[in-house]
Amino acid sequence: MTPLTEIGEMLISDTKRDYFIRPSFANMSRIGSPGDIVQAYSILNGAEVTQIISAAMGAYRSIPEWLIKALNKPAFGRKVLSTSMLVMQSCCDEDITSLIGEWRPGHSGIVYRSGQMPMADIIILAKSLLDHGIIGQAKVRKLQRHETNDYVSEFRAFDYISAARNHFSMPRIEAEQLTMTEFQLLLSAKYPDQKGFTREEYDASTDEHFRKKAARIAKAEAR
Repeated sequence: MTPLTEIGEMLISDTKRDYFIRPSFANMSRIGSPGDIVQAYSILNGAEVTQIISAAMGAYRSIPEWLIKALNKPAFGRKVLSTSMLVMQSCCDEDITSLIGEWRPGHSGIVYRSGQMPMADIIILAKSLLDHGIIGQAKVRKLQRHETNDYVSEFRAFDYISAARNHFSMPRIEAEQLTMTEFQLLLSAKYPDQKGFTREEYDASTDEHFRKKAARIAKAEAR
């Protein structure tokens, strides 16, 4: 199956086979409860994780030593890595232990046995899956009146599944396979002529208004 990377799908291979990974609404629900899904997003979007991802996305050809040390810290790295592994496995119908590794009992407690993917890559891909699965990465106009800064403590995948069935007259099995990015694109295609300003358009219009007002005042004072 060919992945549609624009909506968050991935195809990752190990030495034996390919694994199709999709951040669909149904797969987001595998992460846990609606609260667990938001918690996973919060963990993978913290300041420290953002710093790690920025560094790993640079010119490194291998994981730097400082990054390995950070990921091995029980209070930080284990939570981030475990959450990332959970997200990736939730988005695939097959067992991907060979890719992402696993946690196993060891002489000093539970230890991580790596798979074929570097730890930094697991975190980066898991963050991308959540972005496409619950936030959406569609390049569409988002009107200012639809924007909100309110914190949401739960992500109820079934609400979006139900909305997709209602808006697009699709069966439940198809609605469950939508990613949030795909859902946003479908909404934009069905309702393309919404009136209003985006936040950027509103700010630009406001700036232009005050620029012209300042110019008029300056001109009047110069007389």
